[in-house]
Amino acid sequence: MSKSFLFIAQSIAGIAMTLLASAAPPAGAQGTQPAQGSYAQRYAAVCASCHGANGRSDMAGTPALAGQHSFYAITQLFLFREGRRDNPAMSAVAKTMKDEDLRGFSEFIATLAPVPAAPPAAPPDAARMARGQALAQTHRCVICHGADLSGGQQVPRIAQQREDYLQLTLHGFRTGKRPGYTQAMTEALSGIPPEDLDTLAYYVARFPGAAARPSGK
Repeated sequence: MSKSFLFIAQSIAGIAMTLLASAAPPAGAQGTQPAQGSYAQRYAAVCASCHGANGRSDMAGTPALAGQHSFYAITQLFLFREGRRDNPAMSAVAKTMKDEDLRGFSEFIATLAPVPAAPPAAPPDAARMARGQALAQTHRCVICHGADLSGGQQVPRIAQQREDYLQLTLHGFRTGKRPGYTQAMTEALSGIPPEDLDTLAYYVARFPGAAARPSGK
């Protein structure tokens, strides 16, 4: 990783931490934290049509937000707002957000409990699930995302994420099309054959672990 890229990565992470930290009011202060209720209403008006009222998206290629951590959510919103991630719909929405909006939306997203994926029409392919589990261990997915794939802080929850979105994301990181605020994912995936990425997506989307609320935001 180049020193310049590392500096940018550290700067983005630092900005996200600062934005979240500023959401907590000082002792004795009133009314300085974004009202959760107002952002619940704004989420319903702005986000739910694509991401689902409960954070479980039914739209192709659109990620489920249920169970995501506020640090991860605010970092992605910041990347969209600053033009570091390329998605016309998300960029158009994020560009209208002030810092307090980034905090408000990300804090509300963190309250959305994980929603299990709908049961598949057919039982998962046992051999492919075993292969996916082995790939997750071999390529150290569990080191960052956790044994239950629930993530934490700036690492996203990926357990039972939409399979099509996982495929797009994994292939995007592998080719460099999907930017991150570090090169960790690109480096981890660069040598993995595309068919193995599809198997990983298959396994993660059907991850058998029970849904659970993140241990922290």
